[in-house]
Amino acid sequence: MADETLIHAPDGGIPRLRAIMRALRDPEHGCPWDIEQTFASIAPYTIEEAYEVADAIERQAWDELKGELGDLLFQSVFHAQMAEEAGLFDLDAVADTMSDKMVARHPHVFGSESRDKSAEQQTRDWEAIKAAERAAKAEKGTLDGVAVGLPALLRAHKLQKRAARVGFDWPSTDEVLDKIVEEAGELAEARTELTQAEVEEEFGDLMFVMANLARHMGVEPEAALRAANTKFTRRFEAVEAALAAQGKRPEDSDLAEMDALWDAAKRAERATK
Repeated sequence: MADETLIHAPDGGIPRLRAIMRALRDPEHGCPWDIEQTFASIAPYTIEEAYEVADAIERQAWDELKGELGDLLFQSVFHAQMAEEAGLFDLDAVADTMSDKMVARHPHVFGSESRDKSAEQQTRDWEAIKAAERAAKAEKGTLDGVAVGLPALLRAHKLQKRAARVGFDWPSTDEVLDKIVEEAGELAEARTELTQAEVEEEFGDLMFVMANLARHMGVEPEAALRAANTKFTRRFEAVEAALAAQGKRPEDSDLAEMDALWDAAKRAERATK
């Protein structure tokens, strides 16, 4: 039976959340929807909640962040509860695994190694420790362990970073820029001469090289694209607001007028910087 006292305790913390999750999954008294869920069916929600955390941080919506982190925490509790039911592991084991990993990866904090290291040296040490962990998991290939379920742009960045560790990389940004020009030319040709599938392949090649350019320039591509999305949204909303002041909607306007309003929004932003 569910621990009703703990479930309704306002300061119950993690134990309360675990009790609620157990009650939701109870075969006799739980919620039918929660009972039917599997690791695979919950995974998309886990990804969505992680992005909502990132969104709150991006918007500096600190009043929302606590709730978004709670939603993400609930996903971990949900997966751990299903794993416990299957006899795989429980939430304590998840926490212990992470604690062990953090202690092992920070010998300069929790061990005998000196903390007197540069950030660059600590990064090299971190990568060496992770490589040893992958070897222990029998991940022999350079690209083994880069999760397939990552957003494609982020996965491209990680794949290229792994390959660069073993020397498979252009020596400078210039070669990457040359490759972008080459791929863009192939894509322009593909518009009229290739099948749609081939066009998509050429477009993917261009995106992949763009991710490599981001790595060479020290840019995190997912963060850069999120920022570009935010900027586009902000400026387009300014265009809509300017049209609304004239009693118009975007569909009542034309590209020339909206482009002029867009440029005005850009100028207004720059004037405030």
